[in-house]
Amino acid sequence: MSSPSRAPRHTLSRERLVAAALDLADSEGISALTIRALASGLGVKPMAIYHHVANKDEILDAIVDAVYAETYLPRPYAPWREELARRTRSVHDALNRHPWALGLMETRKAPGPANLASHEAVLEVLLTAGFSLGATAHAYATLDAFVYGFCLQEVMLDSIDLAGSADDLLAGMNLTGHPRMAQFAAEHVLQPGYAFGDSFEVGLGLVLDGLEQLRRSA
Repeated sequence: MSSPSRAPRHTLSRERLVAAALDLADSEGISALTIRALASGLGVKPMAIYHHVANKDEILDAIVDAVYAETYLPRPYAPWREELARRTRSVHDALNRHPWALGLMETRKAPGPANLASHEAVLEVLLTAGFSLGATAHAYATLDAFVYGFCLQEVMLDSIDLAGSADDLLAGMNLTGHPRMAQFAAEHVLQPGYAFGDSFEVGLGLVLDGLEQLRRSA
C-alpha cells in the first residue's frame, strides 16, 4: 500500500486543516479525528499541524464553530416565533449533516466567533420580544433541549435502522400483554409513509406555543 503523497511545503493553512478535520469527523466519526489521521489525510507530517493549532482541543473548537456557522442567525426585529423556528430548523439540519457534533455543541470552553454570534442572536431575539431574563433562560434551554433531544433520538433510531427494518425489529419483540404497543406498531409505525422525523415540526410548534405563554406571563 503506497503512503499518501506529501503536500508541497507552505501549502497547509488553518482553513484547509479545519476543512479536512470536518470532513474526517463527518466521514469516520469524531473518534477517528486524531492529529496523526488528520496529518495523513492532508499529506503532511503530524508536527506540521502544530504550526496552525496548539492541540486537538483547538481543532474541536474550530470544527464545532464551523457547524455553528451553518446555522441561521435570527433577526431581533422580525417576528420572534418565525425567527426562532427558522433557527431551530437550521440547527436540526446542521446536526443531521454532522451528527458527531451533537455531544460537542455546548461543551467548548473557548467558543469561536460563530458559536458566540449564534448565542448572542438568540438572546437578542428573546429579550427584544419581551421575555424577561429568567424567561429567556427557560426559553433558550427549552429550545435547545428540544432540538438536541430530537436529533439524539434520530441518531439512536438510525443506529437500529428503524426506517428500513421496522418489520424485523417488531417481529423480534414479544408484545403479548402490551396491547397499546402492539396497536401503535401495527396501526402507525408499520403504516406506509411513517417517518419519525415527521414529529419534528409538531414538536417545534408545541415548544413555540409554550414559549408564547411564557413570554406573556413574564
